[in-house]
Amino acid sequence: MQFLSDNAARVHPLVWDAMHRADAPDVPYDGDALSQRLDAVFGDLFGRPCAVLWASTGTAANCLALTTMVQPHGGVICHRESHIESDECGAPGFFLHGAKLLLADGVGAKLDVAGIEAVLLGITRGVHQVQAHAISITQVSEYGLAYAPDELAAIGTLTKVHGLGLHMDGARFANAVAYLGCTPAEAAGPVDALSFGCTKNGAMDADAVVLFDPEQAELVRWRRKRAGHLHSKGRFMAAQILALVEGGLWLELAAHANAAAAEIASGAGSRALFAPQSNELFVRLTPTERTALRAQGFAFYDWDADTARLVCSWDTRQEHATVLARALAAL
Repeated sequence: MQFLSDNAARVHPLVWDAMHRADAPDVPYDGDALSQRLDAVFGDLFGRPCAVLWASTGTAANCLALTTMVQPHGGVICHRESHIESDECGAPGFFLHGAKLLLADGVGAKLDVAGIEAVLLGITRGVHQVQAHAISITQVSEYGLAYAPDELAAIGTLTKVHGLGLHMDGARFANAVAYLGCTPAEAAGPVDALSFGCTKNGAMDADAVVLFDPEQAELVRWRRKRAGHLHSKGRFMAAQILALVEGGLWLELAAHANAAAAEIASGAGSRALFAPQSNELFVRLTPTERTALRAQGFAFYDWDADTARLVCSWDTRQEHATVLARALAAL
């Protein structure tokens, strides 16, 4: 019974079907008909003009988005437990040619205005210290918590005051939208660039870099090629993204994963670090309890010495979530 990661989930059958239909001659790289449709589809989704480029990994999507707002001598304010800090092996510094990550604190791996301002106050003016060029937030956070529209608005106001860019790591953006019950535009707020995750939500290997300043697309195209991420048959990535976004499948799959996590939370009770706001749940478990759960057939990751991470996905079986909830309640 699989609760390791939504990366371990199967590819959705409709995504496979879309890739099969794309298996026909077309213009290479991103000149194909499917890739050319992305701008309009996402423009309709967010209700404003945007330029969209595919990327094969979330790390590449994050870093390519950040190239539009951060110079090599600058820095990105992010949470110290964010994915770009903890799980991307220094890729932001590599893609940004030495730019620095400036680490902030916040409950549940979420940034807030106070945490961001604390970092900004520690930066002196002048050429002797790295200056902040952008803020990167994660929707949902590394603890599965969603930024509400008013929280995003407050951070957006701060970015304008300080002249900073705003990036959103949306590896689980679909889960945030499904939980918040708002529009995609409201869940993205005032961001300048969004890494729109699909791989964790039914795709095989496709995420979208959504640029709300379409003029930045040309820069990202050059950076993507230089970084070795311009696939010759990009139509297969565009096919995956379109299969999820057109028709609303992306939200249906995310809602299912969220519901499975909520079911597990019903059995975890006070062991849960946070009430679930997505498809992730963090539960306090002793080593003995973890061993007992694994002996019953549950697969999951240890988050730290006291906590396990349980992740549901689009293909999590509801009966498996129910059995895990009962097992947790019985501990």
